[in-house]
Amino acid sequence: MPTEAEDSEPVSWQSDSGVSADVTRGERLSELFEERVRKPAIVAWADRRTRVGLSILAVYVGMAIVAVFDLYRAPSTNQAPQLVGPFESWSHPLGTTMSGVDLLSLIIHSTPDILLMIIAGSVWATGVAVVVGTLAGYKGGATDRVLMSISDVVMAIPGLPLVIILAVTFNPQNPIVLGILININYWAGLGRSLRSQVLTIREDSYVEASRTMGVGTPRIILKDIVPNLMPYVTVNFVFAARYVVFASIGLFFLGVLPYSVQNWGVTLNYAYNGGALFTWEAAHWLLFPMIAIMGLSLALILLGQGMDRVFNPRVRTRLAESSESTRETDDATEGY
Repeated sequence: MPTEAEDSEPVSWQSDSGVSADVTRGERLSELFEERVRKPAIVAWADRRTRVGLSILAVYVGMAIVAVFDLYRAPSTNQAPQLVGPFESWSHPLGTTMSGVDLLSLIIHSTPDILLMIIAGSVWATGVAVVVGTLAGYKGGATDRVLMSISDVVMAIPGLPLVIILAVTFNPQNPIVLGILININYWAGLGRSLRSQVLTIREDSYVEASRTMGVGTPRIILKDIVPNLMPYVTVNFVFAARYVVFASIGLFFLGVLPYSVQNWGVTLNYAYNGGALFTWEAAHWLLFPMIAIMGLSLALILLGQGMDRVFNPRVRTRLAESSESTRETDDATEGY
């Protein structure tokens, strides 16, 4: 465990600008926290869309926690009277299904798997796209030709039929595998778009300066190129997440994916087959899962729009400096 003396001992450190300086480990960690955590958080929280999106998303994360720790009863048949209307009973606030299943429990216990699918599918799609797009655009030559040829082949395969064939063949039940399966070829188009942007960025003066100074390719890509791609990557991350939501629910509704996994699409399928589309007494059975789907989609859209400002250097610097000035004024007032 480092002692206080070790923590204050000067260490040689090279900043992103290439300037070497002797700083303590604490100062280095403080600067990293300031640049990577505090300033982005200030910019993100300054946008109302981010606050609303995070608030809505927090509700779904809370439902997932409730389901994981079994803090609300699990759905089962005949646990309540059939087709209880919404808000008629505190025991079943959203009503029940024709089988006597509490509708709120169905929605809550579907949330963890859906969130896992969203994370897995989005990280897979955007991660592969960033790797392929940046390498192809920056390296060029044979690397570019091979990666883009693979992308073109993947893009030529129809996405939905491919997912259906793979789902029927392997019958996956792990939500992480399902998320990756749904976005199995989503990365190809995004990777080609990122390559086009990298071709422009790599000719900029600061990238040329880094190459002239002998900076390695991985550092140039991570420090000079990827940050300039992040607004586009963030938006497409949200698009990929929404695609996972809608595609998974649609495939569960159609019965392509296994019903052994609890999902809002399964609930919609049972509601449709139970006549919820034509019977007012059962309409809540169809309505509330749809509201849950729309709420999650709205949260992702608002969060993506708000996070776009984090990667705008002008907005980020202005809001961070404004917050710093406010904090200094408050400190001066307290001292006075």
